[in-house]
This record gives sequence, structure tokens and C-alpha cells, in this order.
Amino acid sequence: MGFTKFGLSDHIIKGIGAAGYTVPTPIQSLAIAPAVAGKDVIACAQTGTGKTAAFVLPILHHLAPGNGTPAGGKIPRALVLTPTRELCQQVQLSAVKYGKFLSLRSVSIYGGAGMDQQVKALRRGTDIVVATPGRLLDHMQRRTVDLSGIRILVLDEADRMLDMGFINDVKKIIAAIPSKRQTMLFSATISPDIKSLASNILHDPQTVQVGERRNPAETIVQHFYSAPQGSKIDLLVHALEAERMQSVLVFSRTKHGADKISRRLERTGIASAAIHSNRTQSQREKALEGFKEGKFRVLVATDIAARGIDVSGISHVVNYDIPQYPEDYIHRIGRTGRAGASGDAITFVAREELQYLTRIEKFVGKRYVVNAYPGFTAAPHQEHAAAHDSSTHRSGRPAPRNDQRHTGPGRNAPHQENRHTQSGRTAPRNDKRNPQSGRVAPRNDRRQTQPGRKKEEHKKMDSYSSDSSSAGWSNY
Repeated sequence: MGFTKFGLSDHIIKGIGAAGYTVPTPIQSLAIAPAVAGKDVIACAQTGTGKTAAFVLPILHHLAPGNGTPAGGKIPRALVLTPTRELCQQVQLSAVKYGKFLSLRSVSIYGGAGMDQQVKALRRGTDIVVATPGRLLDHMQRRTVDLSGIRILVLDEADRMLDMGFINDVKKIIAAIPSKRQTMLFSATISPDIKSLASNILHDPQTVQVGERRNPAETIVQHFYSAPQGSKIDLLVHALEAERMQSVLVFSRTKHGADKISRRLERTGIASAAIHSNRTQSQREKALEGFKEGKFRVLVATDIAARGIDVSGISHVVNYDIPQYPEDYIHRIGRTGRAGASGDAITFVAREELQYLTRIEKFVGKRYVVNAYPGFTAAPHQEHAAAHDSSTHRSGRPAPRNDQRHTGPGRNAPHQENRHTQSGRTAPRNDKRNPQSGRVAPRNDRRQTQPGRKKEEHKKMDSYSSDSSSAGWSNY
């Protein structure tokens, strides 16, 4: 029966067909029916499972002429709140796409764009407002938006909005709209904070859930490869060429890192662009459109933009840096393997990131094996740096350390801790003065061995098996 079983209007069914869809996804099958019936809904599903259509289609149904929701004239009747501008644009475009044969109007309101154009669009009149919380509050304070006619409220990616600190903004917005309304909350995860929020804003909601909340989609094949932090860019270039990746989304933990990765790829001859919160709206749109059209082979992004990227056909997601929070890992790799298609998620693991890998494993309830990437050898100085950075066990706790340095016959030097940072900078040196010359003695970072015994050479870090009872790096 496809989408016809939900009782949607013929115009909406026609719009769905024009968009190329015939069979609803599992979350759509569970959420659309109660939403069309006017019930409050809490929907939990993994990223990339079709949650957007699960609330956009019921909104269009209720707002379509003759379906019960009174016309609002120029003021909006439905409000969708999203955490990012990219997601805001995506939802608004979905409303346009599925409502192609309806006379409904929609407006997207987000930061990073001029207020004047948004004010003009609101004054012309709209049925649906899709907005980020901060920019919507700006319009509310300027009295350029009237929310008194809102009959449907949707919180999309609610968990991300709370993670980004929008909870107070969301509460202010909800307090300004009519209490008599239909409310729908969509999220990839349902945390205690989400439950608390839902209990205050939803009335007798119907909860629907698809899949295990903590597991990635089964269509995604996950790979983990060991790489010293300083050699990750070389490994990325090698992997892009070795596997002939064509549509690749690379995640960096920082905005500076995203720019740096993109510049290096460009110098190597790999077309790429970066997208993050420091880029202007026009730059972000240009990068995203270029990636969709195949102009850029690689798009480098930060987590802030992760949930707003809806590009079909992404073959690979690369975690250049492991995210600190396991939920972000799930959201990142959910950009591939969407709508039943297969995809690959590749994660580079530096020794100092093992604690983050452990968090992911605990979150999903699964152990992963970290291998050496076939055919790739880190530069010698990077291997040496990785070898020195051996103070972290699999658990993320400092390893026991031999604090004694042999400085001469029968003498042990005072304890001095040797820390290494992620940036690869050397630890502060022992700034003891030579009593004879007064000059700073040269630092000797190597531990001396007993006379006549050959120093043990550092061995190459080949792989880490998280299933190993010794919980350590093999061949190291």
C-alpha cells in the first residue's frame, strides 16, 4: 500500500511520488499514523532513517485546505525547531518537495544569514516556519514573527539541541506559543534530559522506536585503523587513492583542523571543501552544493554540521579524529549507509584517543579491532613519536612508570615525570644547572641501560586488538 495507508491527501501522495519515494521507512511506518491522527509523538531512530518525512508529511496533511487546521492568514501554523542551519534548510526543502502540489508556504529562519530577507518572507506570510532557536528568538525580540497561530510544534534532533545548549532557548520559545497544540519530538537518542523535557511539553505522547538506540545502522561497515596523530593526513591521502573513494565525508574535531585537512588535500590534487560554524552561510552552501554535485570529492566537517548534511550516495565517512562523545560517533557514521544503502565508516585511532574508543565500545556494547592500514607505513619520525607515547593503557588510565633514571654508578636521579601531549610537543625539560659551568645541561630523554647491554629498538605499531586479554598494542 505504500504511503496511501496513512490517509494522506492525494496531493501529498502525488508529491511523495514526484520525489521518487514509494515505500515508507520503518520509522515513517510507525510515526506517521499517530501523527496524522493528531497525537503527540516521541520518535527515536538512528540518523539517516527518514525521520524528516515522518513529521513533514503529517504537517502538510494537517495544514492542507479542508483538513481541519484553520487557515492562519499570514501567520505560521506549524513550527519546526532544528539545531543547525543546514538541517533547517533541509527540513524546509523537504516541505517544499513533498508539498509540491499544495499551496502551502514555508520559511527557514537561521543564523549566519541576513535578517532583512527573513523579515520580508515572514511579512509575506507563511504556513510553516523552520528555525534554529537562537535566530527565532532574535525575531521574537524584534517582534518580526507572530507565533500565536502555532498549532503544530516539532523538535527535530532534540538530543543535539540539548547537547548544544539550546534548552533554555527552546523553553522560551515553547512558552510563547499556544499550549493547545500537537507536539512531536524526534531524536536519535532518548536521554534522561530528553525524557524530562518531553514530560513537560507533550501530552500523553505515543512513543515509537526503530532499532537499538545505541547501534549504527546494519548497512554500515566499520573499520578502525591505527595511526599516530601526525601521520593521519598521510594515511587519509593514501586511503583516498587506495580505495578510489569518490564521495567522502571527513570529520575533524576542530574547525582549524578541518581547514588544515582541506588545504592539504587540495595541495595533493584532491578536490575538497570544509564546512563548519566559522564559515559564512554562502561558503557553507557553496561547499555543500559542490559536494552534492560531485565538484568536491571530499567534504571536511565538524560535528556541529554533522546532522545537517543530507547528501545521498556518500560512500565513506572518515573519522579523522575520534569524537569525545560516543553519540557523535553514531551521528557521524550515520551520514553513509542511508535509506538501506551500504556504506563504509573508517576511523583513525591514535594512541591518545584510545579512551574515546573505549567509550564508543561501552556505548554500543561491542568490542572493535584496530588494524594497521594495508600498504601504509607511517614516516619513521611519526612511528618514533608514537612509540614514546606509550603511557596510556586501553582503559585510558596512565600506565605504571619506571621512575628511576640511571645517571651514574650507584646513583638515581630524582623523579621527573615525562608527559607527551597530543600536539606532539616535547615535555618540559629538566632545567637543572650544571654546577660547574652554570649553563643549562643538555636534556637526555633516553633511559640508560646497564653497561654492555644493547638498547632495545622501538618497534612498529602494527595493530591493536580490543579482544586481547592483555589489552595492549601488539608488535609494539
